Amino acid sequence: MTSHFEAPVLHGTHVRLEPLSPVHAPGLVQAAEESRETYGFTLVPRADEVAAYIETTLGRPGWTCFAQIRTTDGAAVGCTNYLEPRTWPGGADLCALEIGGTWLSASAQGTAINTEAKYLLFEYAFESLGLARVDLKTDARNVRSRAAMERLGARFEGVLRNWSPSWARGEAGKLRDSAMFSITADEWPDLKPALQARINNKSATP
Repeated sequence: MTSHFEAPVLHGTHVRLEPLSPVHAPGLVQAAEESRETYGFTLVPRADEVAAYIETTLGRPGWTCFAQIRTTDGAAVGCTNYLEPRTWPGGADLCALEIGGTWLSASAQGTAINTEAKYLLFEYAFESLGLARVDLKTDARNVRSRAAMERLGARFEGVLRNWSPSWARGEAGKLRDSAMFSITADEWPDLKPALQARINNKSATP
């Protein structure tokens, strides 16, 4: 497996991950404007920015981009990506990448969608791509996102100072401290059934 691959379609019970394209723009316009209260540290386009956002995201080197499609109604409710691919020393095969640039509409938050989307991405990364590691990172101040990563079973590895562009309001052009998390291939067999159980539990929640 080389470091370049096309985004697959990943099918779950609650969410389907499709290769991001302009066809998803109308749904993402509605998703982004439902409520923006939880987007304080996250890059989420406004309605009139969605078309440019899709074009820019698809043009980012090394990014493999997905639209998150809610299976109950077929609505595009957010985006997520593989990014920062890294190869084995001296070779062209992938050994690691990051899951990031993720956002969901207000109505999709707190459902099984985020957990299942991460499950599908982890499963593909470890079982199809044969990776040794998957990274996740977030603004170190984003307590909500950090807690979500911990619930997924990702291990906190520390904070890298002035590491990433800040998406916080009023901080354009500034750097943020990034809290780093990861899951390794050795950990995945134990985490997989735990995530499946979490998805089932969320599905049973009224």
